[in-house]
Amino acid sequence: MPILTIPTQFGPLTLWEDDSAIVRLDWDGDGTDDTPLLVEAARQVQAYAAGTLTEFDLPLRIKGSDFQRDVCAQMSAIPFGETVTYGDIAKALNQSAQAVGSACGGNPIPVIIPCHRVMGAKGLTGFSGKGGVETKVALLRHEGAGGFLI
Repeated sequence: MPILTIPTQFGPLTLWEDDSAIVRLDWDGDGTDDTPLLVEAARQVQAYAAGTLTEFDLPLRIKGSDFQRDVCAQMSAIPFGETVTYGDIAKALNQSAQAVGSACGGNPIPVIIPCHRVMGAKGLTGFSGKGGVETKVALLRHEGAGGFLI
């Protein structure tokens, strides 16, 4: 599976491609593959990190249940710089907030599918990416959505 690692202020991010779709983004890996899709994905992630891109336009494939894909679709619809709660997504999908939280934690393509924009009912919660909640805070501040932290 081709992978490409790029530097960002959020740490080195590794993009994984399978069958012409991005299937994973994580903080582990050391890839130098330069397929056209990985190069474009890297360009978009770097533009996001530079503050010049607010919406990704990449072919994504979510491996997992229909529910996992539904939660990822809900997260993908959250605009740059805004947040919603697990309860908001749960209500939209007629599921429990705990189930939504588990699905958010299983998001295979964080940053591009912005699980960092999902909060608990009482505010900030964890983040499954490297650095945990500190990385989530950095992503939210980058988007100007960190005002609730002050």
